[in-house]
Parts: sequence; C-alpha cells; structure tokens
Amino acid sequence: MKFVIDTHTHTISSGHAYSTLLENAHAAADNGLSLFCVTDHAPTMPGAPHFWHFANQRVLPRFLHGVGIVRGVEANILNTEGEIDLDPRIVQSLDWVIASFHEPVFSPGSTGLHTEALLNVIQSGAAHALGHLGNPNFDFDFESVITAAARHNVLIEINNSSLCGSRKGSESRCEDIAAFAKEVGARITTGSDAHFAHDVGNFRHASQLLAKVDFPIQQVVTHHPRCFLDFLQERGQSEITEFASL
Repeated sequence: MKFVIDTHTHTISSGHAYSTLLENAHAAADNGLSLFCVTDHAPTMPGAPHFWHFANQRVLPRFLHGVGIVRGVEANILNTEGEIDLDPRIVQSLDWVIASFHEPVFSPGSTGLHTEALLNVIQSGAAHALGHLGNPNFDFDFESVITAAARHNVLIEINNSSLCGSRKGSESRCEDIAAFAKEVGARITTGSDAHFAHDVGNFRHASQLLAKVDFPIQQVVTHHPRCFLDFLQERGQSEITEFASL
C-alpha cells in the first residue's frame, strides 16, 4: 500500500523531537508526500509548547517544498471524561486533532477506565483520530471503542513508530485493531509519528501490517489527498481552498 499523507509528525517544539518544520517539509517532499500534518504535543505533555504555539499556526504557509501543510495537534487525553488539553476555541482553529494517551499525563489504569475515556473522547467530537491505540499500557475494549469510532466517524491510527519499537508490545495489538476495524467498517489513518525528519513519510511497518490483514484501501484516508480532505469536511472542517487542486 502507498500512502501520500502523514497525519502524525513532530517538530523540535514538542520538546523531545529533533527537526524543524522546514526540515520535516523537505523530507516529506523527498518521500513523495502530498500533505503532512503538524502535530506537536499539546501543552500538558512535559516539554510541550505553550497553547499559543497552536493558536498561531495560522501564520504557517499552506505549502512548503511543494507539500501541503495541515495545521494540527496531538492532544492529550486527560481523564475518563474524555477531556483533552486544548481550549475548544483553539481546537476549532486547527485543521486536524489527534487524541492520544501518554503516560506522563494519564497514568495507566484498568481496561475499563481506558475504554471509558476513549468512548468519551469519541462522543465529544473534539478529535478526528485516536493515536497509537496499540500501546499495551492502555488496554481497552477493542469492540466497543472501534465500533463507536466507526459510528462517529473518528479515525483509528495505525502508528508506524509503534510497530518498530517505540511502544513495545504494540505489534500484535495493532494487527488485531486493524482486523477489527476492517470488520466493522472503521476508517484508518497512517502516521509516522516522526520525531526526526528522516522518518516523515515512513509507513513501511504500517503498510506491511495493513497488507497482512488485507485492509481495504478505501478505508484508509491517507491513500489520496482528496480522500483525507473530504474526511475533514465530513467532520465539519472548513474547506482549505489552497488545497482545491489536490
């Protein structure tokens, strides 16, 4: 499978990544991407930028090195109520929001607590996608969460970084997640979770996993820019006029 959009990338602003936005854009161009999302960690994550970093993304050009720039965030799930750590007014100004569990923000607990939090995130409408769900530290009820995600048009991320060591034990869980998403018609997004420019657009492990479960390409929003942009409009985002020709 070939994917032309990377929906999960970090810059030095995240505090534990090592490349600039310009370096990421250059790598995205070299790897043949049409679009990539800027998704630095939201403020509750240690070392993350102030909320102004996200409010000010309007200054970013829509294209760098010929690749479209999608303004976004990787927000932290804060509690079982499904709250995330950005003011709704800032969230509404962004194009793209991933919601993820991170151990420094949400201490791992029971399967029931994780499931409750994810279901409330989905129902809140604040997030377009759930990030790196394969993390074994945050077990959850696959059936109820993925079914709810399909019903509410929330994407399930297959995170390439999780499949090559960043969250050990994710591989088999991600395969099960993808297989269940296929069964219930949930849609998938693919993110490199790059913390260094050379990984932007690297989907090697994610592609292999999706091929292994024979996942339908039509359910992967990153296989064509129009598929991804149409998804954003389905979710009520304003049309990004600069991307009309994609």
